[in-house]
Amino acid sequence: MSRFSELTELVQSFEKDFIKFYEKGNKSAGTRVRKAMNDLKRKAQEIRKEVQEIKAKDKGEGTGAPPASPAM
Repeated sequence: MSRFSELTELVQSFEKDFIKFYEKGNKSAGTRVRKAMNDLKRKAQEIRKEVQEIKAKDKGEGTGAPPASPAM
């Protein structure tokens, strides 16, 4: 669950800039928001890749029997 914690901490870390930009119109905060969103995108991609690798690993470590073919 640490990956979820990483994401929530990341989002919370740029909350102030969101408020400054959207509520107060601070343009510099908007630049920081865009950067933060790019960081979030990178983190999400990293997690997606990790999930895919874990799924592939688990799929390869089955019971040794080939997968059942679909019924026709």
